[in-house]
Amino acid sequence: MTGTRDTLNRLRALHAGTPRAVAAPTAAKAGPGRADFTTHPGYRQVAVARSAAAALDVENPFFRETEAVDGTQVRIGERWVENFSGYDYLSINGDPRLAAAVGAAVAEFGVSARASRLVGGDLSLHRRLETGLARFLGTEAALATVSGHATNLAAIRTLTGPGDVVLVDSFAHNSVFEGLRASGADHVSVPHNDSAWLEDWLSRNRERYDRVLIVVEGLYSMDGDIPDLAALVRIKDRFEAWLMVDEAHSVGVLGATGRGLCEEAGIAPGRVDLLMGTLSKTFCSCGGFLAGSEAAIEILRHSAPGFVYSVGLSVPNTAAALTALEILEAEPERVARLKARSARFLAASEAEGLDCGLGRGFAVAPLIVGDSLKATLASNRVFEDGFQAFPIIAPAVPNQKARLRFFINADHSEAAIDAAVASAAARIREVGGARF
Repeated sequence: MTGTRDTLNRLRALHAGTPRAVAAPTAAKAGPGRADFTTHPGYRQVAVARSAAAALDVENPFFRETEAVDGTQVRIGERWVENFSGYDYLSINGDPRLAAAVGAAVAEFGVSARASRLVGGDLSLHRRLETGLARFLGTEAALATVSGHATNLAAIRTLTGPGDVVLVDSFAHNSVFEGLRASGADHVSVPHNDSAWLEDWLSRNRERYDRVLIVVEGLYSMDGDIPDLAALVRIKDRFEAWLMVDEAHSVGVLGATGRGLCEEAGIAPGRVDLLMGTLSKTFCSCGGFLAGSEAAIEILRHSAPGFVYSVGLSVPNTAAALTALEILEAEPERVARLKARSARFLAASEAEGLDCGLGRGFAVAPLIVGDSLKATLASNRVFEDGFQAFPIIAPAVPNQKARLRFFINADHSEAAIDAAVASAAARIREVGGARF
């Protein structure tokens, strides 16, 4: 423990000196070097962090190279480890039906999506995917896009503007905040999952704005908790607002058949104005989608910059997502298995005395460590034990809420879950983490 304490103290000393070293100049200065990227504050900040880690022989846990994948295991540095950092929630990624469908689609259509769908036209695969998503989610229509991050940005940018207000849960994803900044609408950050605060604010301010958009996540990707959808629907109806739910991490995870927050809460999907999701998690592909009324989707189809001015979803990605959707619909037992594994991880963590934060046993499982330096050390030591779970550190979360984040997949064995929790408990205890 003494060695760990010394390392943490030296890291803190180095870290305390970084703000002055990387602070951006208040005004442009004459002289050479302004076109040199190495003088950019962002580069200097990365350089300082790398120097500190190198000086203390602390391995950077980020951007590790994965050499091979086999189910829930990955090979890194010629060593197989159990991976708890993947989004393959329903363990569909390795299903041979995906590879077969992608191969068949490529043989028929080639690889490229050719052009923007507005001018190049839709592939039949695109329409099948969108029809399938709308049917599965219970909405009138859906639209598939090439990037999950850009989907949130484009939707908010398109639907709101000056004279409107976007009320965003303070724990929402970066893509939501990027979208509202681009929109020109006013922005209000709502305390996390505080529907009473939201209702009070709207009761005092609603008449100042034309359109109001409320944005929440179906399953919060850093904390593993969910919002009170019934309360949000009641509030949006009362104040004639739109409600948008980011279902990136909740489709395939929440609800008896994986249909997301609406199914989990027992709310008809039509009561929510816009559902956003990604194709990179449960659907084992890459891209995003929006689902809602015909009118909402028509606006986005013809006006959203991230769709109109972007190439269509590629053939392999479309075929993979469509096939994963078909597997999910046909095999809801995958959802039940994921729920059981997630509940086991939460129960085991609580039995070890770990701080699970706001986690509810919904596939996203945070273990609060404390400060960012402790979280990094704990993550590296868990990796040494054969389990990959990355640290989430400041500024992504408050420094004293730094954590290890585990993503549970349906095919994680009970033995692997128990061993991972035991490793995390021992290693967090070593670094003096939360609850120890």
